[in-house]
Amino acid sequence: MSSSGKMVGLGMIAAGVILGLAGGAWLVSGMNEDKLESSGAIFGLVLLLGVVVIPLVGGGIFFTRKGAQEEKQMARINEQRRLLDIVSTRGQVSISDLVLELKSSRDQVERDLNELVGRGLFSGYVDWNKGMLYSVDASKLQGAQFCPNCGGKLELAGKGVVTCPYCGAQIFLS
Repeated sequence: MSSSGKMVGLGMIAAGVILGLAGGAWLVSGMNEDKLESSGAIFGLVLLLGVVVIPLVGGGIFFTRKGAQEEKQMARINEQRRLLDIVSTRGQVSISDLVLELKSSRDQVERDLNELVGRGLFSGYVDWNKGMLYSVDASKLQGAQFCPNCGGKLELAGKGVVTCPYCGAQIFLS
């Protein structure tokens, strides 16, 4: 899927090249027919390049690069959305299954999960030893004083990630 910024950029580059070639051909034909002197042709070429071609091609390059960056960001957001959908619908899922389904790595799944927690979009807990991720309603975790994995006493402090001192499970709060 190509982003609109990328398409606009490619269109601007093409327009700049076409206008540059057409203007250059017009200047050359004017010189060949002795209707235009070389000083006028040089002035026309500088004007054509400076006012039309370079701004169009430069803007096109900018939009093409910006569009490529937006495509990468959207792909990352879609991966996070898929991760959130999988965990939310199943309630619990093994991290190895997530890695396989998302065609990702364990580290990338962990980074995406932490980013979702940081944005307040996911609450639950993960048992890294068992390799399981659990989605739990935030209201159930917010007042909890015990680890949902092992039952150990927790000291919850606001938003973020709390690690159980007994089993090592990470509890994600939103």
